[in-house]
Amino acid sequence: MPLARRLTLRDAIAIGLGSMIGAGVFSVWAPAIGAAGSGVLVALGIAAIVAYCNATASAQLAAAHPVAGGTYAYARAEIGPWWGFVAGWCFVIGKIASCAAMAMTFAAYAAPAGWETPVAVGAVAALAAVNCFGVTRTALLTRILVVCSLLGLALVVAVGLPAAGGGASAPLPDATAHGVLQGAGLLFFAFAGYARIATMGEEVVDPARTIPRAIVFALGGAVVVYTVVGITVVLVLGADAATSTAPLADIVTAAGWEALTPAVRVAAAAASLGALLALLTGIGRTTLAMARERDVPSFFARIDERWQVPRRAEVAIALIVIAIVLVADLRDAIGFSSFGVLLYYLIANAAAFRQYDAARRYPRALQVVGALGCLLLVNTLPILASVVGTVVVLLGVGYRMVRLRVQSD
Repeated sequence: MPLARRLTLRDAIAIGLGSMIGAGVFSVWAPAIGAAGSGVLVALGIAAIVAYCNATASAQLAAAHPVAGGTYAYARAEIGPWWGFVAGWCFVIGKIASCAAMAMTFAAYAAPAGWETPVAVGAVAALAAVNCFGVTRTALLTRILVVCSLLGLALVVAVGLPAAGGGASAPLPDATAHGVLQGAGLLFFAFAGYARIATMGEEVVDPARTIPRAIVFALGGAVVVYTVVGITVVLVLGADAATSTAPLADIVTAAGWEALTPAVRVAAAAASLGALLALLTGIGRTTLAMARERDVPSFFARIDERWQVPRRAEVAIALIVIAIVLVADLRDAIGFSSFGVLLYYLIANAAAFRQYDAARRYPRALQVVGALGCLLLVNTLPILASVVGTVVVLLGVGYRMVRLRVQSD
């Protein structure tokens, strides 16, 4: 049974923004500044350039292949089944880590001390339940959460920038080339949400026109928001941001507006929930596409007849995310997520590069820059994230090899 086409351009942009404006703006500054130091804004620019190249590749592919699954489906069609499998596997493992990071970020801003883990678990369970009752409910809730997030960010910037004249609390450490690139790799985590639009290609109205426009509009809006917020963080907190668990709330406090801190925490919670909701939705669709091809158990290929969502996949993903929340660290989750997603977009650029002129919307040079950028950034990530990511990718490859061997016997 196919998924229903119910998402408009506005819905798709909201889902993309919800993924990006919650996926890092409240959580990524500490690890990024810790790595890049005074070069954090340069790192942000590098991450944005790589993200733009990847976004155009995704938009071009989505216009030609308007089906669920994102680069998993595109790479299968353009390069071959093995490339599609690796892309889909990297997406699922990377974005499951992103879900855990978003749940932890929500709890860091919203939960009382000592209650962070149970609150994060509850958030995952609640949003998975929302996803199980239809994609239009997902889009509506995402729009509401995006508006709350933007209002909170506007508040942070409005009170933070005027207070920046007094200087940062501590000067940022000097930047190094490796540190800037590692910071860019971590910041890329924040921009990767536009993939949610492409993975939902089977549910978007007029996908050949809607998906490319939604991807570019959502990414452009996110770049503007991250740049303004990043400047505010650097000017107000300086090096102190590298050790802050709630940097945007700390900006308001440092500016002398401590009474507004609860409002910022509410906005941060809304942003994290918006990202978590959109991420869970996107992973569910990619898992559905992989299950249809038996690259994960076909048990997950079933679509609920009443609500027309892949409920089995949604429930399984939520359970895995909850397990990660119970054992993981936020910084490690961000690094691991970036590892999986950068490999995913490396394959997306390769698939888009192979498209013929009739399907081409952007110059091949953008795909070359995007692929090289992904390779460069993935090799500068923290060593633990790279080692764990490599092991998990190899486990997935091993599973598929065994499955193909059993199938052929």
